[in-house]
Amino acid sequence: MIREVFMPALSSTMTEGKIVSWVKSAGDKVEKGETVVVVESDKADMDVESFYEGYLAIIIVPAGEVAPVGAAIALVAETEAEIATAQQQGAAAPSAAAAPAPSPAPVSAATSSAGLQQNVSRQNGRSVVSPRARKLAKEFKVDLNSIKGSGPNGRIVAEDVEAAAGKAQPAPVQQAVTVPAAPAPAAPAPAAAKPAPAPVPAVALSGQRVPMNALQNAVVRNMEASLSVPSFRVGYTITTDNLDKLYKQIKSKGVTMTGMLAKAVAVTLQKHPLLNACYVESGIQYRADINVAVAVAMDGGGLITPVLQNADRLDIYSLSRTWKDLVDRARTKQLKPDEYSTGTFTLSNLGMFGVDKFDAILPPNQGSILAIGSSRPQVVANEEGLMGVKRQMQVNITCDHRIIYGADAAAFLQDLAKLIETNPQSLTL
Repeated sequence: MIREVFMPALSSTMTEGKIVSWVKSAGDKVEKGETVVVVESDKADMDVESFYEGYLAIIIVPAGEVAPVGAAIALVAETEAEIATAQQQGAAAPSAAAAPAPSPAPVSAATSSAGLQQNVSRQNGRSVVSPRARKLAKEFKVDLNSIKGSGPNGRIVAEDVEAAAGKAQPAPVQQAVTVPAAPAPAAPAPAAAKPAPAPVPAVALSGQRVPMNALQNAVVRNMEASLSVPSFRVGYTITTDNLDKLYKQIKSKGVTMTGMLAKAVAVTLQKHPLLNACYVESGIQYRADINVAVAVAMDGGGLITPVLQNADRLDIYSLSRTWKDLVDRARTKQLKPDEYSTGTFTLSNLGMFGVDKFDAILPPNQGSILAIGSSRPQVVANEEGLMGVKRQMQVNITCDHRIIYGADAAAFLQDLAKLIETNPQSLTL
């Protein structure tokens, strides 16, 4: 029996995927549940496992190329005798790139129907391994279970396998970045000790047309959908002296300012559930949980919004540790779908760039997003007319006007400011 391996839908918005690398080669034996290919979805690189046992007879879509969801990317033969037949069948198959892209299907249904199981992260009792490390482990006959990874979050990278095999080699020299005519395959995540490649000088891109990667295309789709929503914006000035003082006291315990702001927003949302809700057809969907998403810029373009789930229930120390872990795995494209797609309220912070204030675009399926500027010393007059210096930051909230009105947004900002200005110590309780 010859079975098709389809491009799975790894998220509800995915319409096509790019093959990052094939872990198996044509002719290799494939076990049920074994990883055969790494696919780049719109937000993450995901290992895709075979649902069948047999032989990978032919690869239809090679590494670096894109295929629509549901298109055949390889054929698996049940026996060695069927490999030749499968190769003839695969050679006669139409190009996956030419096949029409079907409508996105729910992750579970699409994955099951394609005969594949996808696994985003191998951290639950299993190792996180880069594709190149897997290939080297097979070549050198190294047991991956015996290796401790040196990459982000313990990920096993190529250098770990080479060291375990006694074949340590100098790190390959990163080639100068050039503008490709078509999307190039993504490279495995580098070891944490390696410096990031230098950005391409703007002059090198002058006059060039650069194709977007999958993440950037996902941002395009989301922004086009967002701009169809009637929205409005409300600004507020918040004094941060007490928050800054608290941050200096607990920073050494691993607390981040992002964690503190996310916690403050989450606690305030408990009093304002409407700001945590979203519009559904002719109704308002109130959320059972407060999941604060925070925008993070990605190397190479695009952004992703890792989600601090149940942020109102986590203590500030656990929240900050969780945030650091999410960012580390976001940088290596190892987030699970529910770690970037379940936000109920979003924060976008450009304060670290010295931005005074800005407006954020409302994300799909959310009712609000808060834009945060930098905290700066300002000369301020008190009620008695006396002048003094206080640190203040500008925040602007963007809301879906179909369900949220100006007074609702203003009341939320007022309570958020009160918490940050007068009682930030409550965030540590």
